Amino acid sequence: MSLFLSVIRQLAAIEAMATSKKVITREEWEKKLSDVKIQKEDMNKLVMNFLVTEGYVDAAEKFRMESGTEHIDLATITDRMAVKKAVQSGNVEDAIEKVNDLNPEILDTNPQLFFHLQQQRLIELIRNGKVEEALEFAQEELAPRGEENQSFLEELERTVALLAFEDVKNSPVGDLLDISQRLKTASEVNAAILTSQSHEKDPKLPSLLRMLLWAQNQLDEKAAYPRITDLFTATLEDPSV
Repeated sequence: MSLFLSVIRQLAAIEAMATSKKVITREEWEKKLSDVKIQKEDMNKLVMNFLVTEGYVDAAEKFRMESGTEHIDLATITDRMAVKKAVQSGNVEDAIEKVNDLNPEILDTNPQLFFHLQQQRLIELIRNGKVEEALEFAQEELAPRGEENQSFLEELERTVALLAFEDVKNSPVGDLLDISQRLKTASEVNAAILTSQSHEKDPKLPSLLRMLLWAQNQLDEKAAYPRITDLFTATLEDPSV
């Protein structure tokens, strides 16, 4: 993507100029920034990529109309978000049905994802106090998969261990009942659906911001310059001299 190349080339040029640590004034820095030519179309694609990947349907449609960015299939975003929401709310069976409605091959070709969804079903049964049903489900649905895969077996044993503690939240496996576990599983499903639809599983914008922070850290060793300290406002902070 030309946006990434432009940033990298400009930073490389600046680093090449700095054989020893020097001070770059705001005026000099803003001149260098103005020399970086970024196409508006690339910026629009970057924003749209974030909105689509994260599932902001209304925002994506509004932005498409305002920016003239290429058409997107909003129905696929809506369906994907319905799956993600089902997992986040603990309705794993519903989520599995929705995934199969979208594309049965997603779970057929991804045994790890299917196991994690089934594991989440087991966690929800334990959360709701359905001990007998949980044990039966673990034995019939998850144990056979654990016999074929050592990592699955270890995850299953850790999940079943929830039943061994009276104070589960303060137990060594209490994190499985935390909302973060649901979010982790939901993110895994979301990424798999995106991949099946030939989309990137992660938005590009966060990666670009991480690249910016890394580049600034590298440049800090060679120069004092107006750097961005607040990513929300992108305000330049004058160098301390």
